[in-house]
Amino acid sequence: MAEQLKDLADDRALLGRTSTAERVSDILRSRIAEGYFPPGTRLSEDSIGGALGVSRNTLREAFRLLTHERLLVHELNRGVFVRVLTVEDVEDIYRTRRLVECAVVRGLGEPPYGLDGLAAVVAEGRRAAREGDWKGVGTANIHFHRELVALAASERTDELMRSVFAELRLAFHVVDEPQRLHEPYIARNVAILQALQGGDREHAESLLAGYLDDSLERVVEVYRRRVGEDG
Repeated sequence: MAEQLKDLADDRALLGRTSTAERVSDILRSRIAEGYFPPGTRLSEDSIGGALGVSRNTLREAFRLLTHERLLVHELNRGVFVRVLTVEDVEDIYRTRRLVECAVVRGLGEPPYGLDGLAAVVAEGRRAAREGDWKGVGTANIHFHRELVALAASERTDELMRSVFAELRLAFHVVDEPQRLHEPYIARNVAILQALQGGDREHAESLLAGYLDDSLERVVEVYRRRVGEDG
């Protein structure tokens, strides 16, 4: 925990002159997504508030915001913890992803599409794989789907899926097999990108639907075993 708190202290500069709860929650959300605070970790108000240099009230409001996003859970007389998802949570996350991501691709309209961001994160994932950075591949994979959703040009959809992807990272941290989890999808990201570059959104949607179904099966298989072991 000491190392995590040191990194949080480095983040203090990101708060600027106004230490709002929203800014604090942005920092904590990023740290949770990166695995600095794994699922099940108790978050100390005193330690985190001291590291960030924020008041107890500001930190509690940030905790409340992240609890609303289902990233944290408050346990009576015990404190605030990074949430441990159930298998049913993971299945629901993928159900939401399939509904939203496939609808985005289906609703793209006529090509050409603005795919520079998508192409950049595909390159990011391939570069991380060459370097053997499998957690980096996982991050690039999340960015791929975020860029895919951004093609809808909808702030509301972006905000909805930001929370969904943050929850998804909680599951990935429990699975903790980044190469097995993410390596098969590097080529599949390329295939979806190429389908969109060719203007074939129907094929891209079909590839995406199969991709998400396979990913759900793979994640749930390992997640169920890991949660059972920890239980």
